[in-house]
Amino acid sequence: MDESLFRILEMNPIIAAVKDMQGLERCCQLPDIRIVFILFGDICNLQDITIKTKDAGKLAFIHVDLISGLSAKEIVVDYVAKNTKADGIISTRPQLIKRAQELGLKSIMRFFLLDSMALSNIPRQLDNVSPDCIEILPGLMPKIIRKVSKSVKVPVIAGGLIAEKEDVVHALDSGAISVSTTNPTVWTL
Repeated sequence: MDESLFRILEMNPIIAAVKDMQGLERCCQLPDIRIVFILFGDICNLQDITIKTKDAGKLAFIHVDLISGLSAKEIVVDYVAKNTKADGIISTRPQLIKRAQELGLKSIMRFFLLDSMALSNIPRQLDNVSPDCIEILPGLMPKIIRKVSKSVKVPVIAGGLIAEKEDVVHALDSGAISVSTTNPTVWTL
């Protein structure tokens, strides 16, 4: 993992995940937020969204699976690299994570832990691709966060349903390096 990204995550454990322009405007005003997960947009406004994020002095990670008008093919990562100022991508798709690495973008692979099979698939999927971090959702599972953190060689971000300080503390105490949340109240903790 990139040492500077690791250090930023460690020093600033709360990541603002934004799902609309209002959330982006708000997080850009918060000096303690250093990383923004962009969970909205389309091919027409994505460049403007990332410029606004970068102009606020923040690292911008685009969740490419959620951007309207982009496909699930590797070319989407080329598009992000050439047409935005994003620092990296987030995706559930290993081929997109791999392409990001080839292009020098940072990458976060997202896992939805719905059952024991999804949990057991994490190490197998990481054998084929080496993201800078992984994000596991939902982030309210201290035992699972601890188990995943011990079984993988990359930092773990806990995301999804993080709504209060106690959730942040439990996730960090369980081994997550940081948490991502769309809840603006948590951004200012």
